[in-house]
Amino acid sequence: MDPNLGTMDWNVSTMDPNLGTMDWNVPTKDRSLFHWISRFTADDGMITSADRIHYLLKAIQCFYYPLVAIVGVPVNIITIVTLTSRNCGLSKCVTRYLVAMSVGDLLVVILDLIMRQIPILYPEQFSFLLSLPVCNIHAVLLYAATDCSVWFTVTFTFDRFVAICCPKLKSKYCTEKSAAVVLGTVTTLSFLKNIFWYVMLLNRYWLANLPWFCDIKIEFMFSPVWGIIEFLHHILTPCVPFVLILLLNALTVRHILVSSRARRRLRAHNSGENPRDPEMESRRKSIILLFVISANFILLWSTFMVFSIWTRVFFLGYWSVTLDKFVMELGLMLQLLSCCTNTAVYAVTQTHFRQQLKNLLKYPFTAILQFISP
Repeated sequence: MDPNLGTMDWNVSTMDPNLGTMDWNVPTKDRSLFHWISRFTADDGMITSADRIHYLLKAIQCFYYPLVAIVGVPVNIITIVTLTSRNCGLSKCVTRYLVAMSVGDLLVVILDLIMRQIPILYPEQFSFLLSLPVCNIHAVLLYAATDCSVWFTVTFTFDRFVAICCPKLKSKYCTEKSAAVVLGTVTTLSFLKNIFWYVMLLNRYWLANLPWFCDIKIEFMFSPVWGIIEFLHHILTPCVPFVLILLLNALTVRHILVSSRARRRLRAHNSGENPRDPEMESRRKSIILLFVISANFILLWSTFMVFSIWTRVFFLGYWSVTLDKFVMELGLMLQLLSCCTNTAVYAVTQTHFRQQLKNLLKYPFTAILQFISP
């Protein structure tokens, strides 16, 4: 890296400050499963371990991303249908949050995985995108959908915190109407927050897997004003959600431990024994759902969050800490996987949801058998 030019060595990029735009072009013929495998297995002493990890991840992505897309779209659609059309044993308030989270995940799968990552892997098949001047619009929609997906998880966590720890507010806040207002507000703010991408990015696609996937002017990339704006963008998603989810869960756990001990002592004192407590069992199921969703989000978003912050710090001129480019690839793979895992979470933690999901999947076959039976 040359600090005078402020460039990054991604093995795919060059910058010309005199042109005012970035050129991250990679020869399309060099991007294929065979190419990445050959680079990974090459007997070349100049290839570092980090480079080999990067090549291996790129080879895995050639079939990983299409597979996640094939699974992610129907899984989220089935989850939405199951939650909205069937009784899954959840309150209407909780159902509304879970449906919103599934819709957000579905949009991320379509806008990010299918319309961004897969074309980057197969540029020859998607070369027509280079002639479509809509990349900045795509960026606004993609980042707004990502914000919605993340912040819907935060609002669900807060709703469960109120339901468990604030019984006086529960009747007023934990309602279907309040959930609709909160989700609508988050959606509106997410779109307003990401309007700046329309101005910052140009309308041309790159077809290169870098922190930005549209053309961007050099003066914007190294401008302190735009640097601050973008840094705040990454702080708000997903850094602030990380902190809020961890804090709310910690407070929830503390409240549960205190109230459970008090409740057990009271019941033991009144009955002289420790009978089954239906309220605690119901609360336990709700808590398991909350914690598994939170843990799923934190684990799968951690790598991407670290790399996003480092990237902006790097472009602002702080080069004391370096991250290899394979960290970005791994972070994207895990982040996009998180859009397909909530259905499994619901199926594992919610008995009613699991049963209704089975009924929904069996329904087409049952209908066919009824139709052909005499």
